[in-house]
Amino acid sequence: MDPITPSPTTISTTSYPAATKQAAGHIDGVLTDVTSTSFSDKIMVTITQNGRLAQWIHVPLDVSNPSATDQYLPSATSEDSLLPMTHLTPKTLIGGSNQERETIGQLYAAQVASIIAAKDPHEKRTVIIGLGLSKFEASREVFYDTIDLVRRCL
Repeated sequence: MDPITPSPTTISTTSYPAATKQAAGHIDGVLTDVTSTSFSDKIMVTITQNGRLAQWIHVPLDVSNPSATDQYLPSATSEDSLLPMTHLTPKTLIGGSNQERETIGQLYAAQVASIIAAKDPHEKRTVIIGLGLSKFEASREVFYDTIDLVRRCL
């Protein structure tokens, strides 16, 4: 497995039409591009390899249960801090042609939404994730490398 090879990161802070950040790196030998676009009502994050976008998932951050705000607090153990927040409910909009692809896609979406919610506990916008991974595999290293690349954009 190749480590992430940092590529030039482009960060744009334009306010119109929406603030956008980009990062790119090689994950498992495949060039991976991540883009984060912040709209007034949604946050869109795309993770693409080879120009693909095959699955779209949305994760509402608005929590209707006031007692659920305790879940925004960081966990005491470092192992728990790597897990997505349990109150987030990702839903596949398009793609996810089989159960494994849908499950892995929802795991990525929940983790990205958790990062956004942990960064700003008052964030209420819906997160929309576009995934276009060339291989949908349950590899821990690929998952962590991809999430690390996403962190650079948020």
